[in-house]
Amino acid sequence: MSAHDHADYTCFKVEIEAGVAHIQLKRPDAMNTMTRAFWNELPAIVKHIDDNALARCIVITSTGKHFSAGMELSVFTDGEGVTEERTGDRHVAGESFRHHVHHLQDTFTCLDKARMPVIVAIQGGCIGGAVDFVSACDIRYATSDAFFCIQEINIGMTADVGTFPRLCKLIPEGWVRELAYTGRRLPAGRARDIGLVNETFDSHEALIAHAFATAREIAEKSPLAVAGSKVMINYARDHTIADSLDYIATWQTGMFAGSHMAEAFKAKMEKRPADFPDLLPLKKKM
Repeated sequence: MSAHDHADYTCFKVEIEAGVAHIQLKRPDAMNTMTRAFWNELPAIVKHIDDNALARCIVITSTGKHFSAGMELSVFTDGEGVTEERTGDRHVAGESFRHHVHHLQDTFTCLDKARMPVIVAIQGGCIGGAVDFVSACDIRYATSDAFFCIQEINIGMTADVGTFPRLCKLIPEGWVRELAYTGRRLPAGRARDIGLVNETFDSHEALIAHAFATAREIAEKSPLAVAGSKVMINYARDHTIADSLDYIATWQTGMFAGSHMAEAFKAKMEKRPADFPDLLPLKKKM
């Protein structure tokens, strides 16, 4: 674990233990709204964990009554806010704004691209940008009093940071349309019924305990096999069956690990945890 893992973040607390990285939103008094710092800190944290192979699974939790109330109002209204009139040529400004939206999208896309699974535990409100946030995670659990809201329609805008591309792959399209057009709240029980969350829990403590139990179970598996499974699931989501079958065949040509399978069989026979090699840090220089 490097010093970076103990950095003083404005919006997050980060801990790594026994192969599980815990990223916690830590501004409950502000309903964990997404400040300008949030958009810089989250991808930096996730990419640091991923690039350096510091964990085998990531768990994201929050504090207080609500998971997150979405974008902080000042991000829209202060001197650099998106509601400010853009001066100069509107076409040039529009081209620049497109890149800004891509920058915001990348904040959550890093979760989707991380080599290890990301589990998120949601309590209370998951509103606006927070829906974009959790929809980019691999597994979602929630308390029974949680709710989800595509808040953007209620403030006169179209959600643009990942809600529609991802939600349309997670739940029936009719539900996406109803939530997007009306801005209604989706209760946790219904979210579970339609597949947005895997399970609901009566207390925050039970929610967190289950999220970490799942993370620890994942951390016991072969990191290479888990990473390969995530790559294949994401690829299958975005491609045809034929393309996905061809890609997994190509993947196995280079990644099939007979030694990892032998260790799994041996560990099971000897009734002990398997000893698998971690993923390697990513090489960033020539």
